[in-house]
Amino acid sequence: MFIHFLLAMLPIIWLIIALSGLKMAGHVACPIALIITVIEALFLWKQKIIDVLTGGLEGFAMAIWPICLVIVAAVFTYNLVVHTKNMELIKKMLTSVSRDKRVLVLIIAWGFGGFMEGMAGFGTAVAIPAGILCGLGFEPIFAATVCLVANTTPVAFGSIGIPTVTAANVTGFSPHMTASYVVLQLAIMVILVPFLVVFITGKHEGAKGIGDYKEILFITLMSGLSFLVPQYLTAKFVGAELPAVIGSVCSMAVTIILAKVMLKGKASKFDVEIEDNDDTTMTVKDAFVAWSPFILVLLFLLLTSTLVPAIHDPLSAIKSNVPIYSGEGASPYTFTWVSTPGVLILIAAFIGGLIQGCPVGEIFVVLGKTVIQMFKTIITIMSVLATAKIMGYSGMTQSIADFIVRVTGSFYPLVAPLIGSIGTFVTGSSTSSSVLFSKLQASTGAELNINQIWLVAANTVGSTAGKIISPQSIAVATAATATVGKESEILTKVIKYFVLFFIIYGLVCYFGVKLI
Repeated sequence: MFIHFLLAMLPIIWLIIALSGLKMAGHVACPIALIITVIEALFLWKQKIIDVLTGGLEGFAMAIWPICLVIVAAVFTYNLVVHTKNMELIKKMLTSVSRDKRVLVLIIAWGFGGFMEGMAGFGTAVAIPAGILCGLGFEPIFAATVCLVANTTPVAFGSIGIPTVTAANVTGFSPHMTASYVVLQLAIMVILVPFLVVFITGKHEGAKGIGDYKEILFITLMSGLSFLVPQYLTAKFVGAELPAVIGSVCSMAVTIILAKVMLKGKASKFDVEIEDNDDTTMTVKDAFVAWSPFILVLLFLLLTSTLVPAIHDPLSAIKSNVPIYSGEGASPYTFTWVSTPGVLILIAAFIGGLIQGCPVGEIFVVLGKTVIQMFKTIITIMSVLATAKIMGYSGMTQSIADFIVRVTGSFYPLVAPLIGSIGTFVTGSSTSSSVLFSKLQASTGAELNINQIWLVAANTVGSTAGKIISPQSIAVATAATATVGKESEILTKVIKYFVLFFIIYGLVCYFGVKLI
């Protein structure tokens, strides 16, 4: 069992060594991980060659539709706003709230990023906020790092709650109870993440000690609390679909109000450098035009979500079920052609571009340049998803989880979140982690005679930590910040936060299960 565990871990070990130790680019390291996985699946796990090939093909299909589609669409939306010069107006509006970079990171990476995660998921919560931060003049590697750290706790309820809803559906447990337990286990980090992004920003800007943060500490605390409390109430009394959306809206509102009141007129060494020679008055129409692509994105995502079944259900029915994987337990892969975030974001971006006065020809030029910009990222994500599918279908992923369960015994709750994070590291998706391991968590809970729903929730909670270091997430961050090829630099910066996350989640799971 130990040998199986080590062999199954080889693709993961390779990715960690290649990206952090060898400083290899993602579009080089990830295809090699795929080759290692194929060889192991064929010769060690004795999977049929046709099953390995079709499993990898299903991974390619999932990578292209919907994941790469939505990431290209998100970056295209940002690129289009830059092309039309409306990013300058957005920059002016954001800095009118506060010029303090720490506040801007709270609003954009934490608040707005959480909102994008809750509405769309699929990397949009890193791509769009990181792009906006770069537009404000933030250093690209920093923007990628801070958005990866911020895009953690909201992931449990991403894309209208799919990871938590899936975990509940797979195990047959109450979605309300599962969602409530998820928020309880996330609580410490929901409070801590705003402090992390503020301290990361301060350190990057030359903060010397805690004294440099004293005027921002209360705002940071309230930014976390105003996310946590509405999130918990929503999960407990409404369900798993909206906690991240409502929590992030409340957090943004509270952060903006407090920044306006407490930091009004105060200059700081952390302020964004902007030119003050533009005295033109911005009208409501100007603001709407500048933000129109993003407004339409959010509007389209909301109207086509499960919250509006009259629109969602007919659009979701426009789909094709295509048999791809040929092995045991195969089910057709579903291509949803309209009601998928990538298509909706593309449509919103085109309409928004037209509202901003950009000719159709230029819009297509921007789209073409975005696809070229994303080419290496697409290779990375396709390789990662194919690796994940083959590892899952061959039994490699299950071998990793089975070994961890066997050796930890009664201390298993300490590592239950780690299993969820492994699922997300490999697949790049909290939802996929729920599909892979929720039943394992429930059956382990029954075997150990501890709360099964708590362990299922721990899997989803752990999956949010895995998102920080997932090659797929890092690929999105590098694409959005034009730093493709520097994946190793970003991984080196974020891996320490991943360790912090899974230690805290493990302790919360272990001691929490004794209290509930």
